[in-house]
Amino acid sequence: MESLIGLVNRIQMACTALGDYGATNNSFSSLWDQLPSVAVVGGQSSGKSSVLESMVGRDFLPRGSGIVTRRPLVLQLHKTDEGQQEYAEFGHLPRTPFTDFSLVQKEIQDETDRITGKTRQISPVPIHLSIYSPNVVNLTLIDLPGLTKVAVEEQPESVVKDIEDMVRSYVEKPNCIILAISPANQDIATSDAIKLSREVDPTGERTFGVLTKLDLMDKGTNALDVLEGRAYRLQQPWVGIVNRSQADINKNVDMIYARRKEREYFASSPDYGHLASKMGSEYLAKLLSKHLESVIRAKIPGIISVINKSIDELESEMDHLGRPISVDAGAQLYTILELCRAFDKIFKEHLDGGRPGGYRIYGVFDNQLPAALRKLPFDRYLSMQNVRKIVSEADGYQPHLIAPEQGYRRLIEGALNYFRGPAEASVDAVHVVLKELVRKSVGECQELKRFPSLQSKIAAASYEALEKYREEGRKTVLRLVDMEANYLTVDFFRKLPQEVEKGGNPATTPAVDRYAEGHFRRIASNVSSYINMVTDTLRNTIPKAVVYCQVKEAKQSLLNYFYTQIGKKEGKDLGELLDEDPALMGKREQCAKSLQLYKKARDEIESISLVR
Repeated sequence: MESLIGLVNRIQMACTALGDYGATNNSFSSLWDQLPSVAVVGGQSSGKSSVLESMVGRDFLPRGSGIVTRRPLVLQLHKTDEGQQEYAEFGHLPRTPFTDFSLVQKEIQDETDRITGKTRQISPVPIHLSIYSPNVVNLTLIDLPGLTKVAVEEQPESVVKDIEDMVRSYVEKPNCIILAISPANQDIATSDAIKLSREVDPTGERTFGVLTKLDLMDKGTNALDVLEGRAYRLQQPWVGIVNRSQADINKNVDMIYARRKEREYFASSPDYGHLASKMGSEYLAKLLSKHLESVIRAKIPGIISVINKSIDELESEMDHLGRPISVDAGAQLYTILELCRAFDKIFKEHLDGGRPGGYRIYGVFDNQLPAALRKLPFDRYLSMQNVRKIVSEADGYQPHLIAPEQGYRRLIEGALNYFRGPAEASVDAVHVVLKELVRKSVGECQELKRFPSLQSKIAAASYEALEKYREEGRKTVLRLVDMEANYLTVDFFRKLPQEVEKGGNPATTPAVDRYAEGHFRRIASNVSSYINMVTDTLRNTIPKAVVYCQVKEAKQSLLNYFYTQIGKKEGKDLGELLDEDPALMGKREQCAKSLQLYKKARDEIESISLVR
């Protein structure tokens, strides 16, 4: 069964991966904060890098003068079975194992330069590195830039404070274990690491003191007052370390050999021999690992609580991203039809009032159409001059005897032609509204957002169908106008009073009377009354025709033709419709992996916690 620390390592990697894929949920950062880790703190040239390499048993950190560590390095150690090959893997290069640790060293340098440039600038963006080896213990260490007192070379003056603020942001967290590195050949009172740890951990409960360079102290002196807790007391033990000398490093002395030399130094030392079993990098690694596991056990309830919250948020994220699509053609067709139905449902909600937008169609009928009808130029059309002209032309060489029937017909037919414009404008206005509702529905359909090709196909098919409905609507409303023009309402004219002189005979009425202004004014008035009657009719029938031909068809049959075409497609074509944004696919894959990891980690942490 995997150790608690190994599980915590994997959970931390999952948190990191989610952050790389843009997850911003608060619980992921809360989970990271809840997980204990070890921050390595020390001044420049305090021996931090040598301590880390001794614990790993490999040369893998860049070396040089000045500030070498310019970005935090989150180092996760994973113990493997004996005989397995050692390798390293970077968080920014997943599934790319490094078996040559000199290349690990180069990659750390290159990745640092990628963010900071080849200057001495620093960056808080961490590098994540995992090392798998049978020679390590399960442990998470965070190597932080060395504390400094002065800016050098191309560094800004603020670098001293910037580094301290960065280090402080890690060590002030209550779940952070501080590994305070101090060189033994300097007064402990001047130790940068101890000074900072005292500020954030005044009781010394979270701080492990590490003394390096014991072998470089002046002859006749020793560090027993520090190592035995008399000079500066911590609740955790002090551990002495003997690093490789610069000559050993230059000669590429093997780390395993260096560990043996370190053991021999303490075993044979007259000053530290009685502490030999509690000194050295190997002991430090085991001590930290054991302590880290005990801290994790104590915090299991809180960790499980945050893991459960993270699982809930990941489940919600998976629902938002959508589940993976099957490669089976039948399943793909079913998915496409379900997505079409989801879009169609939203579109109908817009029309029926469940979502905003449908009211604009009523606005066309209640405002736009009546306004357009009121603006028709009937006053100009029925002017005395125009009425006289049309009636006279209709009479031809034979003046009308009683009422100018042909004149009436021509006047009415000419007037009715004006209705064609408002009728077609109503059709076009409703078409624009329907297109806008399609666009909004496509955008509001969350399920469609992951499939841009299908999204555009559904929109195009909908627009094509709406064009067909518009054409049918246009033909229908124009038929309504033509119907009014082709058959006049006879009863209306039968009810009109006859133009007969009092006591006279219509047949003997002088012809000149029929061309008097009063005669044409009555004709204009009668035609106007008839036009008003037709206006009232069309004000009611045009909306009915538009709704029947456009709105009803859009509600019932918007994607019918698209369904027919989809049913004929093969598996490959269906798959192309369900293509996704690669970034979205990667995010879902990572989210699914993290969800699986969290669930497994929760179960294993719970089972391990029962074994006391």
